[in-house]
Amino acid sequence: MGKVGKGIKCSVVGCTGDAIRSVSPDDISRAGLRVSTSGRGYLCKNHYKEMKKKTKKDKQVERWRMKP
Repeated sequence: MGKVGKGIKCSVVGCTGDAIRSVSPDDISRAGLRVSTSGRGYLCKNHYKEMKKKTKKDKQVERWRMKP
């Protein structure tokens, strides 16, 4: 059982929701979210959804770049 399963809170500054996902610091910085930790970030449902929307284009470009 990881930290999310134990009930860690969202790492975004000012948010007190329960985290549902653990994400890398690179993904958080690309999304422009301000977090209170420097390592692995934990996001609640709303912030995870926001991060996915903001990084969708970056991930698509990366997939195109890796295609043979």
